[in-house]
Amino acid sequence: MRIFISRIIPEAGRRLLLQAGHTLTEHAEKRPLSHEELIGACTSQDALLSVGHSRLDDDFFSRCRHLRGVALMSAGYDQVDIAAATHWKIPVSNTPGVLSAATADTAFLLLLAVSRNAFYNYRRIITGNWGFFEPTANLGIELYGKTLGIVGLGKIGADLAHKCKVVYNMRLVYHNRSASRFAAALGAEYLSFEELLQTSDVVSVHTDLNPATEGMFNAAAFARMKPGSIFINTARGKIHDEQALTQALQSGHLWGCGLDVTHPEPMQPDNPLLTMPRVCILPHIGSATVETRNRMAVMAAENTLAALRGEKMPQVLNPSVYG
Repeated sequence: MRIFISRIIPEAGRRLLLQAGHTLTEHAEKRPLSHEELIGACTSQDALLSVGHSRLDDDFFSRCRHLRGVALMSAGYDQVDIAAATHWKIPVSNTPGVLSAATADTAFLLLLAVSRNAFYNYRRIITGNWGFFEPTANLGIELYGKTLGIVGLGKIGADLAHKCKVVYNMRLVYHNRSASRFAAALGAEYLSFEELLQTSDVVSVHTDLNPATEGMFNAAAFARMKPGSIFINTARGKIHDEQALTQALQSGHLWGCGLDVTHPEPMQPDNPLLTMPRVCILPHIGSATVETRNRMAVMAAENTLAALRGEKMPQVLNPSVYG
Protein backbone atom coordinates (compact mmCIF):
# COMPACT_ATOMS: atom_id res chain seq x y z
CA MET A 1 0.00 0.00 0.00
CA ARG A 2 0.97 3.64 -0.36
CA ILE A 3 1.98 5.95 2.48
CA PHE A 4 2.58 9.67 2.27
CA ILE A 5 5.05 11.13 4.79
CA SER A 6 4.89 14.92 5.08
CA ARG A 7 8.57 15.35 6.08
CA ILE A 8 11.71 13.23 6.06
CA ILE A 9 11.62 11.02 9.18
CA PRO A 10 14.35 9.03 10.95
CA GLU A 11 15.43 5.86 9.18
CA ALA A 12 14.17 3.66 12.03
CA GLY A 13 10.59 4.54 11.12
CA ARG A 14 11.11 4.36 7.36
CA ARG A 15 12.69 0.92 7.67
CA LEU A 16 9.64 -0.54 9.41
CA LEU A 17 7.32 0.71 6.68
CA LEU A 18 9.55 -0.49 3.84
CA GLN A 19 10.11 -3.91 5.41
CA ALA A 20 6.35 -4.35 5.49
CA GLY A 21 6.34 -3.92 1.71
CA HIS A 22 4.70 -0.52 1.47
CA THR A 23 5.53 2.27 -0.97
CA LEU A 24 6.63 5.56 0.59
CA THR A 25 6.27 9.04 -0.85
CA GLU A 26 8.08 11.68 1.21
CA HIS A 27 7.97 15.45 1.10
CA ALA A 28 11.68 16.25 1.03
CA GLU A 29 11.62 20.02 0.44
CA LYS A 30 12.78 22.26 3.28
CA ARG A 31 9.36 23.85 3.73
CA PRO A 32 5.99 22.79 5.08
CA LEU A 33 3.24 21.82 2.67
CA SER A 34 0.29 24.12 2.21
CA HIS A 35 -3.16 22.81 3.06
CA GLU A 36 -4.01 22.24 -0.60
CA GLU A 37 -0.65 20.64 -1.32
CA LEU A 38 -1.13 18.17 1.52
CA ILE A 39 -4.60 17.22 0.30
CA GLY A 40 -3.25 16.80 -3.24
CA ALA A 41 -0.37 14.65 -2.00
CA CYS A 42 -2.76 12.35 -0.13
CA THR A 43 -5.16 11.88 -3.04
CA SER A 44 -3.56 8.65 -4.27
CA GLN A 45 -2.33 7.38 -0.88
CA ASP A 46 -3.68 4.84 1.59
CA ALA A 47 -2.31 6.44 4.78
CA LEU A 48 -0.71 9.67 5.97
CA LEU A 49 2.18 9.88 8.42
CA SER A 50 1.95 13.53 9.40
CA VAL A 51 5.01 15.35 10.74
CA GLY A 52 4.85 18.88 12.07
CA HIS A 53 1.69 20.87 12.62
CA SER A 54 -0.20 20.69 9.35
CA ARG A 55 -3.85 21.68 9.85
CA LEU A 56 -6.03 18.60 9.52
CA ASP A 57 -9.60 19.89 9.56
CA ASP A 58 -12.98 18.83 8.22
CA ASP A 59 -12.02 20.01 4.75
CA PHE A 60 -8.97 17.75 4.82
CA PHE A 61 -10.78 14.68 6.13
CA SER A 62 -13.80 15.08 3.84
CA ARG A 63 -11.53 15.28 0.79
CA CYS A 64 -9.22 12.50 2.01
CA ARG A 65 -11.92 10.19 3.32
CA HIS A 66 -10.25 7.28 1.53
CA LEU A 67 -7.35 7.27 3.99
CA ARG A 68 -7.15 4.20 6.21
CA GLY A 69 -5.44 6.18 8.95
CA VAL A 70 -3.47 9.29 9.91
CA ALA A 71 -0.47 8.78 12.19
CA LEU A 72 0.91 11.92 13.82
CA MET A 73 4.60 12.01 14.67
CA SER A 74 3.88 14.22 17.67
CA ALA A 75 2.32 13.98 21.09
CA GLY A 76 0.21 17.10 20.63
CA TYR A 77 -2.78 17.03 18.33
CA ASP A 78 -4.37 20.46 18.72
CA GLN A 79 -3.92 20.96 14.96
CA VAL A 80 -6.29 18.06 14.24
CA ASP A 81 -10.08 18.20 14.21
CA ILE A 82 -10.64 14.86 15.93
CA ALA A 83 -14.41 15.18 15.66
CA ALA A 84 -14.14 15.59 11.88
CA ALA A 85 -11.81 12.59 11.61
CA THR A 86 -14.28 10.54 13.61
CA HIS A 87 -17.18 11.69 11.43
CA TRP A 88 -15.35 10.50 8.33
CA LYS A 89 -14.33 7.24 10.05
CA ILE A 90 -10.58 7.92 9.85
CA PRO A 91 -8.51 6.79 12.85
CA VAL A 92 -5.88 9.25 14.06
CA SER A 93 -2.97 8.41 16.36
CA ASN A 94 -0.18 10.30 18.12
CA THR A 95 3.10 9.49 19.89
CA PRO A 96 2.51 10.02 23.63
CA GLY A 97 5.03 9.32 26.34
CA VAL A 98 8.17 8.81 24.25
CA LEU A 99 9.20 12.48 24.25
CA SER A 100 8.57 13.23 27.92
CA ALA A 101 12.16 12.93 29.16
CA ALA A 102 13.65 15.00 26.34
CA THR A 103 11.06 17.76 26.74
CA ALA A 104 11.58 17.84 30.51
CA ASP A 105 15.31 18.16 29.88
CA THR A 106 14.61 21.15 27.64
CA ALA A 107 12.53 22.81 30.36
CA PHE A 108 15.34 22.16 32.87
CA LEU A 109 17.87 23.63 30.42
CA LEU A 110 15.77 26.77 30.01
CA LEU A 111 15.29 27.12 33.75
CA LEU A 112 19.05 27.01 34.38
CA ALA A 113 19.79 29.32 31.46
CA VAL A 114 17.28 31.93 32.64
CA SER A 115 18.36 31.77 36.28
CA ARG A 116 21.98 32.45 35.29
CA ASN A 117 21.23 34.86 32.42
CA ALA A 118 23.16 32.52 30.13
CA PHE A 119 21.96 33.54 26.66
CA TYR A 120 22.43 37.25 27.34
CA ASN A 121 25.92 36.73 28.74
CA TYR A 122 26.83 34.64 25.70
CA ARG A 123 25.72 37.52 23.46
CA ARG A 124 28.05 39.81 25.43
CA ILE A 125 30.96 37.68 24.24
CA ILE A 126 30.04 37.50 20.57
CA THR A 127 29.31 41.25 20.43
CA GLY A 128 32.65 42.14 22.03
CA ASN A 129 31.03 43.32 25.25
CA TRP A 130 32.71 40.97 27.73
CA GLY A 131 34.06 43.99 29.61
CA PHE A 132 35.78 43.74 32.99
CA PHE A 133 34.91 42.17 36.30
CA GLU A 134 32.06 43.96 38.06
CA PRO A 135 30.86 42.31 41.30
CA THR A 136 27.28 43.54 40.90
CA ALA A 137 26.82 43.19 37.13
CA ASN A 138 25.04 40.46 35.13
CA LEU A 139 24.18 38.37 38.15
CA GLY A 140 21.96 35.32 38.18
CA ILE A 141 19.83 33.85 40.93
CA GLU A 142 20.05 30.47 42.65
CA LEU A 143 17.34 27.83 42.59
CA TYR A 144 18.16 25.96 45.81
CA GLY A 145 15.12 25.64 48.04
CA LYS A 146 12.88 27.72 45.79
CA THR A 147 9.30 26.77 44.86
CA LEU A 148 8.53 25.23 41.49
CA GLY A 149 4.95 25.49 40.26
CA ILE A 150 3.94 23.00 37.57
CA VAL A 151 0.87 23.76 35.47
CA GLY A 152 -0.04 20.35 34.07
CA LEU A 153 1.59 17.66 36.21
CA GLY A 154 1.63 14.90 33.63
CA LYS A 155 4.66 12.83 32.65
CA ILE A 156 6.70 15.78 31.33
CA GLY A 157 5.90 18.00 34.29
CA ALA A 158 6.65 15.14 36.67
CA ASP A 159 10.04 14.49 35.03
CA LEU A 160 10.97 18.16 35.44
CA ALA A 161 9.69 18.24 39.02
CA HIS A 162 11.80 15.19 39.91
CA LYS A 163 14.93 16.81 38.50
CA CYS A 164 14.33 20.05 40.39
CA LYS A 165 13.60 18.27 43.65
CA VAL A 166 16.66 16.02 43.49
CA VAL A 167 19.13 18.65 42.27
CA TYR A 168 17.86 21.80 43.98
CA ASN A 169 15.62 20.52 46.77
CA MET A 170 12.83 22.66 45.39
CA ARG A 171 9.39 22.68 46.95
CA LEU A 172 6.85 21.35 44.44
CA VAL A 173 3.34 22.67 43.88
CA TYR A 174 1.05 22.02 40.93
CA HIS A 175 -2.25 22.86 39.30
CA ASN A 176 -4.27 20.39 37.21
CA ARG A 177 -7.88 20.04 36.20
CA SER A 178 -7.83 16.92 38.39
CA ALA A 179 -5.45 15.34 40.89
CA SER A 180 -2.19 14.14 39.34
CA ARG A 181 -1.19 10.49 39.70
CA PHE A 182 2.44 11.68 40.06
CA ALA A 183 1.84 14.07 42.95
CA ALA A 184 2.12 11.68 45.89
CA ALA A 185 5.46 10.16 44.84
CA LEU A 186 6.89 13.64 44.24
CA GLY A 187 5.44 15.18 47.37
CA ALA A 188 3.82 17.86 45.22
CA GLU A 189 1.05 19.97 46.75
CA TYR A 190 -2.08 20.84 44.77
CA LEU A 191 -2.92 24.56 44.63
CA SER A 192 -5.49 26.61 42.79
CA PHE A 193 -4.17 28.42 39.74
CA GLU A 194 -4.09 31.76 41.57
CA GLU A 195 -2.39 30.26 44.62
CA LEU A 196 0.24 28.64 42.41
CA LEU A 197 0.99 31.94 40.65
CA GLN A 198 1.35 33.81 43.94
CA THR A 199 3.48 31.11 45.57
CA SER A 200 5.92 29.92 42.90
CA ASP A 201 9.41 31.23 42.24
CA VAL A 202 9.30 29.34 38.94
CA VAL A 203 6.16 28.54 36.94
CA SER A 204 6.62 25.86 34.28
CA VAL A 205 3.83 25.04 31.80
CA HIS A 206 3.23 21.44 30.69
CA THR A 207 -0.49 21.36 29.97
CA ASP A 208 -2.00 20.59 26.60
CA LEU A 209 -3.52 23.30 24.42
CA ASN A 210 -7.30 23.38 24.58
CA PRO A 211 -10.01 26.05 24.84
CA ALA A 212 -9.49 26.26 28.61
CA THR A 213 -5.71 26.72 28.44
CA GLU A 214 -5.40 28.92 25.35
CA GLY A 215 -4.29 32.35 26.58
CA MET A 216 -4.44 31.31 30.25
CA PHE A 217 -1.18 33.17 30.87
CA ASN A 218 -2.48 36.64 30.08
CA ALA A 219 -1.74 40.04 31.62
CA ALA A 220 -3.81 39.23 34.71
CA ALA A 221 -1.99 35.92 35.26
CA PHE A 222 1.46 37.47 34.90
CA ALA A 223 0.46 40.26 37.29
CA ARG A 224 -0.49 37.64 39.90
CA MET A 225 2.85 35.87 39.61
CA LYS A 226 5.31 36.38 42.43
CA PRO A 227 7.56 39.41 41.79
CA GLY A 228 10.96 38.29 40.52
CA SER A 229 9.71 34.89 39.38
CA ILE A 230 10.54 32.91 36.24
CA PHE A 231 8.11 31.72 33.55
CA ILE A 232 8.91 28.60 31.49
CA ASN A 233 6.77 27.28 28.61
CA THR A 234 7.68 24.14 26.68
CA ALA A 235 4.07 23.15 25.93
CA ARG A 236 2.37 25.36 23.29
CA GLY A 237 2.91 29.00 22.40
CA LYS A 238 -0.79 29.86 22.38
CA ILE A 239 -0.97 29.18 26.12
CA HIS A 240 0.74 32.50 26.87
CA ASP A 241 0.00 36.01 25.61
CA GLU A 242 3.31 37.18 24.18
CA GLN A 243 2.58 40.89 24.46
CA ALA A 244 1.55 40.52 28.10
CA LEU A 245 4.68 38.44 28.78
CA THR A 246 6.89 41.07 27.16
CA GLN A 247 5.33 43.81 29.26
CA ALA A 248 5.73 41.79 32.47
CA LEU A 249 9.43 41.37 31.69
CA GLN A 250 9.98 44.99 30.64
CA SER A 251 8.36 46.25 33.84
CA GLY A 252 10.69 44.09 35.91
CA HIS A 253 7.80 42.21 37.52
CA LEU A 254 9.20 38.92 36.22
CA TRP A 255 12.85 37.99 36.58
CA GLY A 256 12.91 36.25 33.21
CA CYS A 257 11.42 33.60 30.97
CA GLY A 258 12.42 30.54 28.97
CA LEU A 259 10.42 29.48 25.92
CA ASP A 260 10.68 26.49 23.61
CA VAL A 261 7.33 27.41 22.06
CA THR A 262 6.10 30.72 20.68
CA HIS A 263 3.12 32.11 18.80
CA PRO A 264 3.58 32.36 15.93
CA GLU A 265 6.30 29.89 15.06
CA PRO A 266 8.84 30.68 13.76
CA MET A 267 9.33 33.79 15.90
CA GLN A 268 10.33 36.86 13.91
CA PRO A 269 14.05 37.71 14.34
CA ASP A 270 13.27 41.32 15.34
CA ASN A 271 11.09 40.23 18.27
CA PRO A 272 12.14 42.27 21.34
CA LEU A 273 12.16 39.16 23.53
CA LEU A 274 15.21 37.88 21.66
CA THR A 275 17.45 40.68 22.91
CA MET A 276 16.15 41.07 26.45
CA PRO A 277 18.29 40.04 29.42
CA ARG A 278 17.18 36.90 31.28
CA VAL A 279 15.13 35.69 28.33
CA CYS A 280 16.09 32.38 26.72
CA ILE A 281 14.24 31.15 23.64
CA LEU A 282 14.71 27.93 21.70
CA PRO A 283 13.11 27.01 18.32
CA HIS A 284 10.75 24.26 19.57
CA ILE A 285 13.42 21.58 20.07
CA GLY A 286 11.81 19.82 23.04
CA SER A 287 11.90 16.37 21.43
CA ALA A 288 15.01 16.98 19.34
CA THR A 289 17.31 14.15 20.36
CA VAL A 290 18.36 11.24 18.18
CA GLU A 291 16.87 8.73 20.60
CA THR A 292 13.53 10.48 21.02
CA ARG A 293 12.96 11.23 17.35
CA ASN A 294 13.75 7.58 16.54
CA ARG A 295 11.17 6.42 19.09
CA MET A 296 8.60 8.85 17.72
CA ALA A 297 9.21 7.68 14.13
CA VAL A 298 8.91 4.02 15.14
CA MET A 299 5.69 4.62 17.08
CA ALA A 300 4.16 6.57 14.18
CA ALA A 301 5.20 3.80 11.78
CA GLU A 302 3.67 1.12 14.02
CA ASN A 303 0.41 3.05 14.16
CA THR A 304 0.45 3.38 10.36
CA LEU A 305 1.08 -0.33 9.84
CA ALA A 306 -1.80 -1.23 12.17
CA ALA A 307 -4.16 1.03 10.21
CA LEU A 308 -3.13 -0.52 6.92
CA ARG A 309 -3.71 -4.01 8.32
CA GLY A 310 -7.20 -2.97 9.35
CA GLU A 311 -6.27 -3.22 13.02
CA LYS A 312 -6.77 -0.71 15.82
CA MET A 313 -3.92 1.81 15.98
CA PRO A 314 -2.12 1.32 19.33
CA GLN A 315 -2.20 5.05 20.17
CA VAL A 316 -5.50 5.90 18.51
CA LEU A 317 -7.08 9.21 19.57
CA ASN A 318 -10.60 8.46 18.32
CA PRO A 319 -11.25 4.78 19.16
CA SER A 320 -14.97 5.15 18.43
CA VAL A 321 -14.20 4.84 14.71
CA TYR A 322 -13.73 1.13 15.36
CA GLY A 323 -17.19 0.77 16.91
